[in-house]
Amino acid sequence: MLDKILIANRGEIALRVIRACREMGIRSVAVHSTADSDAMHVRMADETICIGPPPGTDSYLSIPAIISACEVTGAQAIHPGYGFLSENPAFVQVVEDHGLTFIGPTAEHIRIMGDKITAKETMINLGVPCVPGSDGGVPTLQDAQKVAADMGYPVIVKATAGGGGRGMKVAQTAADMETAFRTARSEAKSAFGNDEVYIEKYLTTPRHIEIQVFGDGKGGAVHLGERDCSLQRRHQKVFEEAPGPCITADERAAIGKTCADAVARINYAGAGTVEFLYENGEFYFIEMNTRLQVEHPVTEAIFGIDLVREQINVAAGLPMSFSQQDLDIRGHAIEVRINAEKLPNFSPSPGRITQYHAPGGLGVRMDSALYDGYTIPPYYDSLIGKLIVHGRDRPEALARLERALGELIVDGVDTTIPLFHDLLREKDIQAGEYNIHWLEKWLELQN
Repeated sequence: MLDKILIANRGEIALRVIRACREMGIRSVAVHSTADSDAMHVRMADETICIGPPPGTDSYLSIPAIISACEVTGAQAIHPGYGFLSENPAFVQVVEDHGLTFIGPTAEHIRIMGDKITAKETMINLGVPCVPGSDGGVPTLQDAQKVAADMGYPVIVKATAGGGGRGMKVAQTAADMETAFRTARSEAKSAFGNDEVYIEKYLTTPRHIEIQVFGDGKGGAVHLGERDCSLQRRHQKVFEEAPGPCITADERAAIGKTCADAVARINYAGAGTVEFLYENGEFYFIEMNTRLQVEHPVTEAIFGIDLVREQINVAAGLPMSFSQQDLDIRGHAIEVRINAEKLPNFSPSPGRITQYHAPGGLGVRMDSALYDGYTIPPYYDSLIGKLIVHGRDRPEALARLERALGELIVDGVDTTIPLFHDLLREKDIQAGEYNIHWLEKWLELQN
């Protein structure tokens, strides 16, 4: 078993890992920038160490600083959380080269799934259904026009190294292709240092369905059902629920087994998420995230499984504590992401928290690093909390979410809390009838 783990992250996810460590009797080390010296994860960890100035590139993304922090504190392993270095294969390789344990998959698996073209080719070979698209990257506009013409419009041009909606542009018709192609390449170059793009068929009304998988690194793997993450703004998720309101038990069993079998065949270790677009009863693979997801708590709620604890155990060489036969869905869970943003434009709203009160009661979980008097720094992501509710069924979960939102107090900064009050009044949300375009269309009507 591991004795001391360094968490290479900040905020609520760092707190989440610290809590798991404490329950397991493992000492935790929090790293922090100078801007986070008074952050809650720093207060809660057993040991802390400053790794640099506020910019992420000089602190949380500094591989030498994090490795040095392990050497200074004697930490044996690193948990990356999500974001920052969590899906950086070069970082994982450096961790392993220094004789440390990375709590996650191998550098090779991260590399394969981090490149969208390689990931798609791998998944096709593993029997996972994929969106129709180009065979690899499309280097020129003429190539893109030919692929799109053969496939039929609309299509989407996507960065091979992309994520978070960057380097993605839709061409509804042939007349749109030149602008979409050049813009996607420009964004990809700026965001990822790689301007390679590929083309996929653009589905008009899909839902975003992701399958949670977990592997032991030795050829064993399970799936923990699906999450519906279709409510998105600019490809960023804002509302997630499990199980998906549109997925049948037979569909869940079939696509879940397909995903579990696929990651088992490559000896995948730890938590991973296989993401799909779902339309007219068909699943189309889009990417795999080789880390813990922001929305993992809804899966934990319906299965009663601590995914971080399982990550740590598998990284330590221990077997998973459950099999596929042990996994039964109990009830329904919903998560909403609370951001420090000013509506209606969703502009960042850092600042000092003058009052904070977390909701409570049966089936309510608040994952946040906020406290009274805390100052949200302007240097990082605007996510300040995740409100998760669990009920016996979806109507009860929705009622519980409405009640919990009414109890949640975050004063001193603007937040997205009012957005969720409004969404819960919409009939489509109440009925679970929405797709990945629903929220943006709804927001346009509000302005």
